[in-house]
Amino acid sequence: MGSIAWRRLCVVAAFLDAALRYWLTVFPLVRWQTRRWRRRAAAIPDPVLRKIALDTHRAESGNLEGAAAFAAFVPLRRRAAVVRASIAFQTTYDYADSLAEQPSRVPFSNAWALHDALRVALCPGAEHTAYYRHHPRADDGGYLRALVDSSQAAIRRLPSQPAIERHLARAAGRVIAHQARAHGRDDEARLLAAWARARTPRQPGLRWWEASAAGASSLSAFALMAAAADPRLSRDDAAAIDRAYFPWAGALHVLLDSLADRSADISSGQCSLVEGYASTDEMAARLGAIATMAFASMQSLRRDTRHALILAAMSTYYLSMPSAQLAYAAKARERVLAAAGDLASPTLAVMRIRRRLGRRSSVSAGTPDPPPAPAMASLRVR
Repeated sequence: MGSIAWRRLCVVAAFLDAALRYWLTVFPLVRWQTRRWRRRAAAIPDPVLRKIALDTHRAESGNLEGAAAFAAFVPLRRRAAVVRASIAFQTTYDYADSLAEQPSRVPFSNAWALHDALRVALCPGAEHTAYYRHHPRADDGGYLRALVDSSQAAIRRLPSQPAIERHLARAAGRVIAHQARAHGRDDEARLLAAWARARTPRQPGLRWWEASAAGASSLSAFALMAAAADPRLSRDDAAAIDRAYFPWAGALHVLLDSLADRSADISSGQCSLVEGYASTDEMAARLGAIATMAFASMQSLRRDTRHALILAAMSTYYLSMPSAQLAYAAKARERVLAAAGDLASPTLAVMRIRRRLGRRSSVSAGTPDPPPAPAMASLRVR
């Protein structure tokens, strides 16, 4: 057997091993946690906040399944804690984002206060702040605080939590800064551009909207939480993970989300990051280059194949969407798949099968087509 064929066989074997781990030991935990938080959302006293929370659960179910993808690679006895932390954090992110989209007299301050829950959620021991202080409604029955408490408690159980705390705080800070500006309404693009341009010199080669995308990503937080399940993780290891995921993998993550949501963002008047490119050719070249850097950055990590698999699964999740099949996205799709290399084919095939199964089950049940759950990851930012 030639070296290329042997390498491809190893890639397929690694993917199948990861998928089995996910479906057999992670997915049941995800479903249990998801049902738990959906029941809690249904008990929110304020009818408007209750509807927002439940609608967010329905619309972002793929987020929750993908958030726990890294747990497939942690020791079995630590998986429950990683899943619990991941689901609580992602639910907090999605809910805060949905709340920030509602009208507010001070949208920037409102979005900042709501998303501050992310900082507290990733920092065991941190005290709650008044998350709703700029929001017109606040009676959620303790829902947001319970999410934050659950994330804190799960992270505290991870044996190497002290090694990642500094990097989790940085990841949360980036997300909060981006999300506050992303909900700035009329000044949205200007605020994002000013903030991202200030960061761009520290990340050579990134345009301002690419740097902004990197800041919005939650990938590094999930990677760090999973890594902290290993009691041997050092602070240097944690720093290497943060460097590997930020900025390149994070930028790819959010730009692919923006690519998939381009039409919806434009029609709703929201900022579309991929609209910063002058042409589809430029967009394809840039996304291909960022994807190449993202996959290359995984090679610096121990167990690099596992990280590359997660990145490939995330990428093919977006690229298997119907919107990614349109002519506008065709060249960018081709470049990103090329950057994924041998990992592209098995992950893309499973994503397509999963989407077909999702559509069939929706038709047979007579319900609208839900967001399809991924084979391993569907890490999104909305």
